[in-house]
Amino acid sequence: MGLPTSQSTVELPALPRLTTTVPREYVHRASFAEVFLTGCTAQDDLRFSLTGQWPRAHTLFTSPGGGSHDPLLTAETFRQAGMFLAHAELGVPLHHRFVLGNLNYTTALQNLRIALIPTDFDLEAKCTEVTWRRGMASWLQLELSIRRQGNVVAHGSGSFGVIQQGVYKRLRAARKPWSGPAFDIRADRAPLPPATVGRGSTADVVLSATDSPTSWLLTPRLDHPILFDHADDHLPGMVLLEGARQAASALVAPRTMTPASASSSFRRYVELDRPCWIDITRVSPESGGMMTVEVTGRQDDETVFTSTITGPVG
Repeated sequence: MGLPTSQSTVELPALPRLTTTVPREYVHRASFAEVFLTGCTAQDDLRFSLTGQWPRAHTLFTSPGGGSHDPLLTAETFRQAGMFLAHAELGVPLHHRFVLGNLNYTTALQNLRIALIPTDFDLEAKCTEVTWRRGMASWLQLELSIRRQGNVVAHGSGSFGVIQQGVYKRLRAARKPWSGPAFDIRADRAPLPPATVGRGSTADVVLSATDSPTSWLLTPRLDHPILFDHADDHLPGMVLLEGARQAASALVAPRTMTPASASSSFRRYVELDRPCWIDITRVSPESGGMMTVEVTGRQDDETVFTSTITGPVG
């Protein structure tokens, strides 16, 4: 039996367009389950419309009662958007490294409620400043906003620096040696009770107690499947943000603070083999059930990051 002629060719029905995530490599994630972006359309050279989805039940980015998405999920989504755009739209090769400069978000908590279906969202991103080098972005500043069924969920901004892999290796090879007593995050990990930091599992606690009621040691589990989704040679920025929010909750325990908004600045890498202290450096009086806390991370007697968090206490 011969092949059908062009006159007898049967037209097949068009297949539906299926939804999938963006490549995990573009957002520096190892697990497909931790990729929250699903697509991107360029509006012009510096404005982009992205889509995404948050799961109904995430093991980390969920409120203590399980009824809402954690506001830090918006920070992680903004982080992913910045890296995706750098790789997919701004010419940055996949093997290059990123330096997070600052990350700011403000959420509408009422629009973070978990519904009967996963949360589909639209994300608008605008590159407000881009430094170009050899045809690719070497530094970018973004304004971002997330909408859910037309309602604003969050808005904010972030800045990212790009480092070539070879340069990164040279920089990290020359890092300052640790001259103090031996420090091992695993050995020195004595996590606070989960309830005191707004978490339900000891595995998710990243702080250990010190002699001061406003200072803690940052001791996350290095095998945490989300905070350490892939191996790295320093503590990721999201671990620092988690440490800041847990410090804010520990300060008001047994109550819990929800980090409705945060403005964070990252000054240098936080090393794995040296102690990093998380300190409460300023507290604004509660007003209308809201509180603002300034948190500072210190390592080797230097400030490594700061985060100013505002949210309701309950």
